[in-house]
Amino acid sequence: MAPPAFERAVAYAFYQDGMRNAIHALRCDRMHPAARRLGRMLAQAIAQLAGEAPAEMLVVPIPLHRSRQRERGFNQPRQLAMHAMQALRASHPEWKLTIAPAALMRLRATESQASLTPRERRMNVRGAFSVSDPAAVEDRHILLIDDILTTGATPRAAALALKRAGAASVWEATLGRARRTHQGTGSANSPTAHQSGFAPSQTQGGFASQAPSASVDSTHNQPSS
Repeated sequence: MAPPAFERAVAYAFYQDGMRNAIHALRCDRMHPAARRLGRMLAQAIAQLAGEAPAEMLVVPIPLHRSRQRERGFNQPRQLAMHAMQALRASHPEWKLTIAPAALMRLRATESQASLTPRERRMNVRGAFSVSDPAAVEDRHILLIDDILTTGATPRAAALALKRAGAASVWEATLGRARRTHQGTGSANSPTAHQSGFAPSQTQGGFASQAPSASVDSTHNQPSS
């Protein structure tokens, strides 16, 4: 119904089975050592953008509200971004990716998205983000980092804030991507323009080994429902 404000979204695996457990272990159980391995997986998802996305980008983790960060004790998108950048410096040294964790601010503590409908999710995060220093993002290409992509409401709201501040383009990378089930068919398919994938590498480790063999899901800018 409305095209997202980001150019393309990529993810390492569908948000199910081992990947779901791994993200919950990091997010809810505070298993910080998992962030390094998950960051390497995120790096593999980001690598899909090499040659298509700009050669120089600001890497902006989706921010938590300060109250949520106090509750969790850490910001999992920021940890994932840091470990992913370490991996990408080795695998893609020609790519200039600079982490800018303070570029985006969450203005208010939003309700958890988990139990909301797609429309409620969009309303929940509308106007929730602001750019701390517009001059820092003006005419820059931005790579947003988060752990899960579901309806796309959160990256859309974040990308809109960045675009209004003058960002040239916004891209999105996550660990997990929710499947969308088509009503009446019983099959789970990704609502993408196309899907590309590869078999999980040996670096995945046990907690994500249940991810689908063609696990990396990528979406070009398409209208979202």
